[in-house]
This record gives sequence, C-alpha cells and structure tokens, in this order.
Amino acid sequence: MHVFYEDDGQFKAGHILSESDASLQVESESGKRSKIKRANAIFTFAAPEPTELLRQAEAAAADIDLQFLWECAPQDEFDTPTLAADYYGHAPSPAEQAALLMRLHGAPAYFHRRGKGRYRPAPPDILAAALAAIEKKQKQAEQQQRWVDDMVAGHLPPEIAAAAESLLVRPDKNSMPWKALESACSRLQKSPDRLLLDLGAWPHALALHKRRFLAQYFPRGTAFPDAAVPAVERDLPLAEAEIYSVDDVTTTEIDDALSVTVLPDGNVRAGIHVAAPGLAVTRGSELDALARARLSTVYMPGDKIPMQPDSVIQAFSLDAGREVPALSLYVTANPDTGEILESESRLERIVVRENLRHNVLDQAINEAALDDPAAPLPYGDWLRPLWRLAQALCARRDEVRGKPENNTRVEYSFYLDGNPDDPDTPVRLVPRQRNAPLDRMVAEYMILANHLWGGLLARHNVPGIYRSQQAGRVRMSTQALPHEAIGVPQYAWSTSPLRRYVDLVNQWQLIAAVDNGVSARLTAPFKPRDADLFAIIGAFEAQYTAWAEFQNTMERYWCLRWLAQQGIKRTTASVLRDDLVRLGNAPLVTRVGGLPALPRGTQVEIDLLDADELTLEIACRYVSTLTAEADDPAGATAG
Repeated sequence: MHVFYEDDGQFKAGHILSESDASLQVESESGKRSKIKRANAIFTFAAPEPTELLRQAEAAAADIDLQFLWECAPQDEFDTPTLAADYYGHAPSPAEQAALLMRLHGAPAYFHRRGKGRYRPAPPDILAAALAAIEKKQKQAEQQQRWVDDMVAGHLPPEIAAAAESLLVRPDKNSMPWKALESACSRLQKSPDRLLLDLGAWPHALALHKRRFLAQYFPRGTAFPDAAVPAVERDLPLAEAEIYSVDDVTTTEIDDALSVTVLPDGNVRAGIHVAAPGLAVTRGSELDALARARLSTVYMPGDKIPMQPDSVIQAFSLDAGREVPALSLYVTANPDTGEILESESRLERIVVRENLRHNVLDQAINEAALDDPAAPLPYGDWLRPLWRLAQALCARRDEVRGKPENNTRVEYSFYLDGNPDDPDTPVRLVPRQRNAPLDRMVAEYMILANHLWGGLLARHNVPGIYRSQQAGRVRMSTQALPHEAIGVPQYAWSTSPLRRYVDLVNQWQLIAAVDNGVSARLTAPFKPRDADLFAIIGAFEAQYTAWAEFQNTMERYWCLRWLAQQGIKRTTASVLRDDLVRLGNAPLVTRVGGLPALPRGTQVEIDLLDADELTLEIACRYVSTLTAEADDPAGATAG
C-alpha cells in the first residue's frame, strides 16, 4: 500500500512500511525512510507506483484550466474528492485526485486553503485584485530580465543609470534595479561598482570615487545656503606685534599666525594668533548648524569641501593686510631651556603682515642659516628667535617622551595643474621632509597653544574636548589627560577653528575663560558634564575618520595617475613587512608578488605592472634586492 502525503508544503508519495495510530513509516523510491504524521497523509492507494503517480499527477495538473476550475467549484468551502468527482464526472483515480490537489494547492490566488484537502474559491473581487498583482509582478519580472540581458550585453538601461549612485551607496535590495544589477553581476562575475563603471554609469573611476562619497555624505550637494555673518560687536584692542602666517600655497583658510619679540633680558615673547570665528559663529546659531553638519573641512588633491561657508572664511581668515579678530596666546619663555615663564591669552584685533608660503621659503630656510646670525635669511629677525625657542620646546617634550621625535619621513604635497575632476589633469608630487625647519617650527607652536589652552580650560573647570594618548591608545574625551606621544600633560585642539569643529567648540570655551576667568564655567556655552559635548565627540570621530579615508582614497588614485603620467614601470621601494612595501618616489604602499622575506627597511627594485583605478591596487613584481637601510616609519597612502 502507498500513501500520498504533504511534507514541508510539498506533495509526495511513498510506500508504507508500517503504521500506528499517530504516524506512518514511509519509504521513498530512493530508499530513504521517513516518519510522517498521520495528519499529513491525504489518501492511500494501491496503484500505480508512487513515482508513476507523481508523474501522471504533475502532467494532468498542468492541463487543468484554473479559470474553468474556479467557475466549476462550489462557492463555499469544499473538499478535494467532492470537487474531483464533479470535475472529472466520475470517481477520480488516485492520479486524478493528486492532480487536482496539486493544481488547487499551486493556485492560492484562485483557491484559499482551509485545511487538509479542503479549499474555498476566492471571491471575485479578491481574485481580480490577486490576478492583477500577479500580472504586474510578471511584467516586472520580464522588465527586470530585460535589464539583466541588456547589462550582460554591455548596454546600460536608463533606469539603472538613474539609480546608479543609490545602488552603490544605499541600495534598496528589494527593488527591481538592485535585483537586476545583482543578477547581472552574478552572471558576469563582477562587483556592482565594476559593472556600473564598465557600462558607463560614470565616465571614469575618478568620477565614481567622488560621486560615491558625495552621494553618501553630501546628498544635497556641497553648497551652503545663504547665511549672514553677524558683526563682531566688541571693542577689541589692536595688537602691535609683527605677525606672519606660514602655510602651504593652496591654503585659503588661514587659521594661525606667529609673532615674536626678544626681550631685554634675553627671554622671548612669542605670540600664537588664531582666527576667532567663535565670536560670530556661536553655539546654536545657523552658522553653527552648518559647521556641525560637516565637522571638518574635507581635503583631496586639487580640491576641498570647506567646513565653513566662504562668508565666514572671508570674514575671519588671517589674510595679510587687514584687521581681523583673533584669540592670541602670548608666551614668555627662556629660549635656551624652553621654560615657560608666563603666558597670557587675550582677544584682540591683529594685522598679519604677510602670508608666507612653504613652497617659496622651504629652499631658502635651513637649519644652518637659522643658527648662523650672519647668514643671509629672509625674515631672519622673525624666524631666528622663534626657531631657537621652538628647538628648546621640542627638547623639553623629548625629555618627557623619553626619545626624540622621528621626523625623517618624506611627505608629499599633491598639486593638480588643471581640473581636479579630469583624470588627465597633470599631477605633481612634491616631496617635503617633515623635519623642514618651517614645518617643525609652526608645529611646535601649535602644540604649545593646544597644550597651554587645554591647561587653561582645565584650571578654570571649563569643559573642553581633549585628545590624549596613554598606553598607545589615542582617544578624545572631556578630560585633560596626558598625550604621551607628544609629551604634554594635556592637549586640546584649538588652532584650526575655520577647518575643524572641535577647535571651534574649544574656542567658544576659551573665549569664556579669557573673558570671565574662574567664573567661566558658569558662562561658557558648554557646562561641566554637558551631554552634547559627548555627542560632538562621537560624531566628530566617525566623520573625521570618513573624511580621512576619502582623502587617502583620492591621494592613492592620483598616485596611480602620476605613475601612469610619468611612464614609470620600474622603481625602488622600502620593505615594511611581509610583501608590503612603500615606493621610494611616491606616497604609495602596495604589495609585491614574489617578494622574499626581507628585513624592514630593505630597499628593493620592483616592476609596476597593471594599475586598477577602481580598486586602487597596482600589480607589482619583485626584481632584486638593493640595500638594507634603517627602519622607515609607517605612513603613506595605503590601500
């Protein structure tokens, strides 16, 4: 005896080996034995064999006209044998009964199941709606398949092109375009971004990299709405110092400048002057909302997306020759020992005499000329005392750190001589040593300001946002903790308020401290344990990381373009670890096939093969080992 039964929503047939009141032991044609509940058994039969029954039933079910069956069926609930007898006009055979069951079960739009072998025909209005939905779904499936076929054939459907950005950034995986793209990718064995790029959704990889970033973080564009900059209604004194700024030639948001006076007793009074947008961009204002949405300027070779509107930058950037408000830190120190004798912070107006540029001065300014009073040196009266004190300040930090800072790594500036959106724009990589005197000098005074201003906030119990490093872990918090790598007891970013939101927040707090001293904690925009400070820290760290990753992506892209433009096929590199090396002529870290096990810092010669501007990888081949050199500290545009 055989049984026709339901198992996991499917109809099956098998030979009965044994049975009890609650279950049946069944053997399939393959010999597999299984135990089924008696409640799942629909009917038993003696012939034909189970396999033949299923074959006959499936063939017969396909011939049953659903519309006719629905019209013939009773309007109320019915059981299958009753309908089978009416439909066939005789007592149904096991194969006919199974065929009808299969057809009823496979047409839920026409027949609603009401139990084992029992159904009810769908009401006309519900059936009409269901059939319309089925037809719509079928048309969508056909459209989706046409899209797949087009993409496989190398054509980009307009509907997929229109959704290209969202398909990469935030795809709706239930949508037709995504399902079509996923299917085409599976057939072609390509990633979605690769297939869309190959199909021409973007003209080149550069456009894809930029549009993907902008679609994710600037879906409404990078332009600012119109927002007026309030006037600074404070009577600020005018500083008498001789002030200069030092920046890269591409810098337009000039945040900081320096001044110096040699006192009669030989000590030095150094001034660190920082742009003061915090006097107009106040907490909770419209301009604050704009800056907080971005949290930092986004940098990339040849371009940037500013944190502040141009109107704010124009009003507060320390451009030469005009009076601008500034938050100034004046430090009196012994230039030989670096001992800070006194410091004073004040709000004032300053006039920067000249905006100096690294690319103009770096070649003329070297340590020998700085240390020799008789050597010709541009801006020597300003530079030499600042340099002397900077060296002493650095030496004091080195004592705290327990080792000198390693500034031997070469860094590169990227310059694009044309449209930054055109991959054929000539790119220049200009190397610059981190230990160049101007770099070291400016960095030392920014460290000094961030260190002392962080201490000022802590002494007045005014909360601020600090960066600390302890046991190798760098973190941001509202606590004034040591930064061991820098060698200072506390460190609060404060010198780039036009470019970094954390610095703007700290500037608000510093303005309150300068204005109100010990009572500043009561008047500062952020009070102790203000939850919003922690929210700012969390948002800033996430967004600052995303901005840095995009900058690294763009720098790596332009490194590959530079190599192609220069026609470089063979070059030297320095081993970092395993098969990872850094090129000797570009800030690019890559893996090298066939690289033998070599000590860190070993110089090798490699061939540069194919570069992929989408994945930003370059295939390399080991050629030979040159020389072993001192360890090269990490830091380049890595993949």
